[in-house]
Amino acid sequence: MLPVEKITSLQNPRVKQLVRLRERRARDEAGLFLVEGYREVRRALEKGVRLHELYYAPEWFLGENEPALIGQAKQAGAQLFELSRDAFAKCAYRDRPDGLLAVAPQWKHTLAGLKLATPPFLLVVESIEKPGNLGTILRSADAAGVDAVILCDAVTDIFNPNVVRSSTGVLFSVPVVVADSAGVHAWLKEQGVRIVATTPDTPQCYTQADLRGPLALVMGSEQYGLSDFWLKESDLAVRIPMAGQADSLNVALATIITLFEAVRQRV
Repeated sequence: MLPVEKITSLQNPRVKQLVRLRERRARDEAGLFLVEGYREVRRALEKGVRLHELYYAPEWFLGENEPALIGQAKQAGAQLFELSRDAFAKCAYRDRPDGLLAVAPQWKHTLAGLKLATPPFLLVVESIEKPGNLGTILRSADAAGVDAVILCDAVTDIFNPNVVRSSTGVLFSVPVVVADSAGVHAWLKEQGVRIVATTPDTPQCYTQADLRGPLALVMGSEQYGLSDFWLKESDLAVRIPMAGQADSLNVALATIITLFEAVRQRV
């Protein structure tokens, strides 16, 4: 292992700062966020994210690949710190950490800066409340090959540690834009993208809709579904048929189902 400063005190200023970065206000003030986990750190480095710092605790390592990854982070410019087992446990967001925790700079994508495929394929999600759902949605969007995920009227911070974790680091590979619904709708119209909203209150089954061509699938929040704005301004509304007593699916699961029907049609 590379010779670096080892931190053992739970009162160390760096330990305290890592704990603070678990809160949104501290992240936004610093312009930083936490990247915890081997896979997440690896994907950040693969995508050229310039990690400011990398903290590691060998006692928490789950395998033998961590030293090589730490070396890559060092070579890419990250400042390294070793933490004691207890110090790392205080900083970690996970119940079962794997001994790697990085600090990365936040970034911002814009609608104007997006590179769209021909034809465009976009996912729009409105007011998603749960970080775990948002992370899973990002992971699914990456698997489906969408050009970007657009968060309208965002409730959850995309740099929440649970978003990073549940996305398994896909946050670094899928462009994510945060914008207001009216602005997104206007931009989609300018791009000639057809808007397909998802709601249980329509007769049109999602498998019977034409999901080819320039497309933006729009998914609503966990509690309220899509707002009246998107239901009114969409070009088409589709539903996922439900045979049981439940009247809705988890938004992440509904997103996966609808996305991959579009993928099936677009192949």
